[in-house]
Amino acid sequence: MRRWIDPPLNMAGAGIARAGLSANAVTLIGLALGLLAAVMIALSYPLQALIPLLLSRIADGLDGAVARATEKTDFGGYLDIAADFLFYGAIPLAFVFFDPAANGLAGAFLLASFYFNGTSFLGYAILAEKHDMATAAQGQKSLYYSNGILEGTETIIFFVILCLFPLYFAPLAWVFGTACFATGILRVYGAYQTFHHSKDDT
Repeated sequence: MRRWIDPPLNMAGAGIARAGLSANAVTLIGLALGLLAAVMIALSYPLQALIPLLLSRIADGLDGAVARATEKTDFGGYLDIAADFLFYGAIPLAFVFFDPAANGLAGAFLLASFYFNGTSFLGYAILAEKHDMATAAQGQKSLYYSNGILEGTETIIFFVILCLFPLYFAPLAWVFGTACFATGILRVYGAYQTFHHSKDDT
């Protein structure tokens, strides 16, 4: 989807940069909107939460565009990934608060799958950096973005579906969490294929 979304994002990002808003500020605005969506879900307003949720993801795309129009920094990339992981954890947690009895177990399973998948992603990025690997498959990023079955677009679509059909959170979470575990396992296998002959110099 990068071919479709990057040109309008870059155009908008350049305009935001000219207005004087920094990439880090856009990242924090996106995080605040995402957390607002989580609070609204927890308070039993999942449909209305779609508005700040989608706006937060637009901001998540715009921060990189603003950085490309001004100056990309290591801290900016770090802040972006930290904000993303907080957002991705907050939405499932919100659905647990929405109905703890019905969603507690499935929510815990989903968060565990996110934890494992995120660890496999960041671990791969660390090794890729160590071996001077680079990719632009996901656009210009501060970290090495390894591919997987489920990535950001699929996760946002999943969150939208949850907001539209909140009573089906549990079965949807079991399915999506299983796919997340599969993504993490495949990424670990990919890391084995790529790095198992490499020696640790640390």
